[in-house]
Amino acid sequence: MPKTNLTLDAEQAAFDQEVADIKAWWESTPKQRQLKRPYPAERIAALRSSIKQKYPSSDMALKLWAQMSEHEKNGTAELTFGTTDPIQAGVMARHQQTIYVSGALCGYSRVSQPGMDHADYPWDTVPGVVNQIFRSQQWQDQRQRQFRFLYPKAERKGLEHWDFLTPIVADGDMGFGGLTHTMKMTRAFVEAGVAMFHLDDLAIGTKKFTIGEGRTVIPTSEYLSRLTAARMQIDIMGAETILMCRCDTDHAGYITSVIDPRDHAYVLGATKPVEPLTTVLARALASGADYLAAQKEWIASAELKTFDGAVAAVGTSSPDGVAAYQAAIKQAGSSTLSLSDRRALAAKHLPEEVYAQLFFDWDLSRTPEGAYRFAPNVDAVISRALLAARLGEVTWARMDYPDPSDIDVFHKAVRAVHPDRKFGFGYTGGFDWLKAGWTAEEVKEFPWAACKKYGIVWHVQPIWALQGFRRAVQDFSYLWQKGGIASYMNEVQAKELNTTYPGLIARPVPDEQDEVDADDGAEADGYARFRFSGAYLADALLETATMGVEGDQKGLLMGQGVVRGGGLIRLG
Repeated sequence: MPKTNLTLDAEQAAFDQEVADIKAWWESTPKQRQLKRPYPAERIAALRSSIKQKYPSSDMALKLWAQMSEHEKNGTAELTFGTTDPIQAGVMARHQQTIYVSGALCGYSRVSQPGMDHADYPWDTVPGVVNQIFRSQQWQDQRQRQFRFLYPKAERKGLEHWDFLTPIVADGDMGFGGLTHTMKMTRAFVEAGVAMFHLDDLAIGTKKFTIGEGRTVIPTSEYLSRLTAARMQIDIMGAETILMCRCDTDHAGYITSVIDPRDHAYVLGATKPVEPLTTVLARALASGADYLAAQKEWIASAELKTFDGAVAAVGTSSPDGVAAYQAAIKQAGSSTLSLSDRRALAAKHLPEEVYAQLFFDWDLSRTPEGAYRFAPNVDAVISRALLAARLGEVTWARMDYPDPSDIDVFHKAVRAVHPDRKFGFGYTGGFDWLKAGWTAEEVKEFPWAACKKYGIVWHVQPIWALQGFRRAVQDFSYLWQKGGIASYMNEVQAKELNTTYPGLIARPVPDEQDEVDADDGAEADGYARFRFSGAYLADALLETATMGVEGDQKGLLMGQGVVRGGGLIRLG
C-alpha cells in the first residue's frame, strides 16, 4: 500500500485550516451561533474523512430554516402530517411545506414484521423511507422541469410549477440503541436528504400501550448524550441538518435510572416501610391473585411521594421547619440537588424528632423491569428542554394531554432564556381538546395563535395515514363494491380528469355504511382503537416473555388478562 505523499508541515497546515473553517462555520449564522457544542472544533476536524462531501440534506435544511423563520416573522405556521408514501408526498407538495416521515407509520407499513409502535424496527428503516421519498421528489422536480422547457418562455406562465422539493422531517425516536446506533442513524438521515429529524428522551424497549400508565424516560444525562452523538455526527459530515430536541417527559410515569441528580426532585418513593413492590407482585403472580388489585393495594399502602412531598407531609407539625427547608432548596437550585443533598437539608432545617419520622425509599417502588416511578411536572420538562437547546435548533415538548397552562408556561419559560427559539408541536389522534379546558374558538385558532404567542412554527399530525387514509379507503371500498364503475367514474375519475359524464347515474348505494360505522364491531377498527391496532397483542407478547423472571411462577392464564389486556400488564 503506497504511503501518502504529504509532508508533516502540509498535513498540519491542512488540519489547522480545517479547524479554522469549522470555527468560522459555527459562528457564521444565527442558526449555528445558537448551538453550544460540548466538544472543540479540533476534535471534529480529527474525526472527519480526508474526502469532503456536500449533502442535499444541507440545502433542504437551510430551506426549512428559512421557511420557519418566515413563519415566525409573519405569525403563520406550517401544518403537515405523517406519510411513508411517495405518491402522497407528491400530492402534499401542493399544500404542505414539509413532509413528515413517522416512525409509527413505518412500523406499521414499511417493515417485514409490522406491529404496534415499539420503535423496534431496524435503525435504518426511517432513513430508508426518507431516501425513497426524497428520490421521488427529485423525480417529480425533474419531470416537471423537463416538461416546462418543452415550451418557450412566453408559453410557460400557465404551466404547472410546484415546488416538489419539500423539506422532509423525520422521526428518529430514541436513537435505536447505544450512541453508535444514533450516530449511524444520523449519518443515514443526512445521506438520505432529510432536512430535520428529532430525537426524544424515551427509554428503548419500554413502550407499552394498554396499561393506561405513563411513558418511561431516560436520565437527563443520557438524553443529552444521545443528542450530542447526533450533533457530533452532523458536524463531522459538515452538514446543516436540523436537529429537533423532542422531550417526552410530560406525563412520563417511569425513569430507568436515578444516576443524574437533576432528575431526583421528581422520583417517587415509598414513605411507609412496606415490602418491595416486586415482592408483592411476584407473590400475586405465583398465587394467581389479582395482579392489578395487588399493585393498587401496595401503592395505597406505600403512600408514594417525591422526597420534597415526604418532607412536607411529615413536617405538618413544624411548618417553620418545612418552610426553611423549601427556601434552602430554592436557594440551592432545586433542579440540581441530589437526594443526599435534600436529606442533608431536611436534617438541618427540620426538628430532630420530626426528621426522625421521615421515611423515603425509592427502591421499594421500582418495577419488575427495574424502573423507578417518576412524577415530572412542567418544570421538569422545562429543565430538560433548556439543557437540550444548546444541541439542537428546534424544540418539541410532546404534550399528548395539551393542558393550556402547561403549554403556556413551558414555551414562555424556554423563550425567556432563548427569545428566538423555534418550536414544533404534535397532535394525537384521539385527545379531546375541549374536555381539556380549551374553548372551541381557541382550538380553531391554535396553530396560528401558538406561532404568534410562543413561536410554534411547525405543527404535525403524525398518524393521519392510520386514521384519515384508512377512513378514505373504507369509504371508497364500500362505494366501489356497491356502485361499481359508474360510481368510480362519477366520484373519482371525473374529479381527476376535470370532466363530467352526463346521464351516467350509478346504482343507488345503500345506507348500510352508516349502520356499519355505528356497529360496535366496526368501531373497534382503526389505530385509535386498541383491538385493531395490535396494542393488546404487543403487550401480551411482552407480558409472556417476562414471565418467570423471578423463578417458577404460575403466571397469568389465557382469559385472565394476558390477551384481554387492561391493567394486567407487568409494568409495575
